[in-house]
Amino acid sequence: MIYLIDTYKGEIAGVATSVLWTATSLLFAEAGRRLGPAMLNGLRIFIAILLLGFTHRLLTGQWVPDAHWRQVAFLAASGIVGLSIGDQALFTAFVDIGPRLSMLIMTTSPLMAAMFGWVALGETLHGLAWIGVALTIAGVAWVVVERPARGPTMDHRFFLRGVSLALIGAACQAGGLLLSKQGIGHGWLPEESHIAPQTATFLRMSFAGIGMIPILIVHTLRERQRRAAGRFPKRIGTPRGGVAFACGGAVVGPFLGVWMSLVASDNTDLGIAQTLCSLTPIFLLPVVYFVHKEHVSPRAITGAVVAVVGSSLLFVRPG
Repeated sequence: MIYLIDTYKGEIAGVATSVLWTATSLLFAEAGRRLGPAMLNGLRIFIAILLLGFTHRLLTGQWVPDAHWRQVAFLAASGIVGLSIGDQALFTAFVDIGPRLSMLIMTTSPLMAAMFGWVALGETLHGLAWIGVALTIAGVAWVVVERPARGPTMDHRFFLRGVSLALIGAACQAGGLLLSKQGIGHGWLPEESHIAPQTATFLRMSFAGIGMIPILIVHTLRERQRRAAGRFPKRIGTPRGGVAFACGGAVVGPFLGVWMSLVASDNTDLGIAQTLCSLTPIFLLPVVYFVHKEHVSPRAITGAVVAVVGSSLLFVRPG
């Protein structure tokens, strides 16, 4: 059992990432209704920085990570690209074109990750892995297309902007994972000089927090202008409840989820890691069926089965 866990550490971490992000999506959905997307995005990152900082201190005995300056640069770029710019682009796409179409476009992220890994790190997936990636993406896309959109009705004036932002979000997610893997040391440092995924996550999240500062400043100024004009945002529930949901979501998502995603990228090819980290729409199906009592169609079940079969192929090693 221990041998299997060690052998498939990256793949197991990728699946664990999707499970954690399933939980965080539910918690953040409740938090977003109470706080708004920009405030939620900033709060989740700063809570994660505190948790990761204390964890790093417990694991290493250091507050400040010991890393090469190029590792810090890669991880800084990863945090800003993947967590600040990428997530903000995706959250805005949710408003412009709705979550259904946004998540469908996000299924291109594993293909982008595989391409980035090939170009930057020389990673090449074997034939069965490509079949697994294709089946997983097809299954996830089938589920996302079938499920009805939630949230604001799509405004066709913003359709092109929403599609562009969703593509930017997908590229930033894949690019952020690549930069994280390079920040650990892959592709340019000997293995003994690599830093741990937890340390890399802490550095990445810290710079994501810095990247969120100008976004929050702009958001605050706009909110003041709206309130001065008598336009108050619609909120459901209380801010205190929103903070509670945000704290819970930050623990399972930006803290544990991002950590596991870096464990995945550290121990397997980038395209495989990103594919296994993108199974959240599949794991949401039993939640909406058993918890929210929503109907799950045979089409959605078929898509989930296809995605699971595709994901299982990613655990097969050549030879």
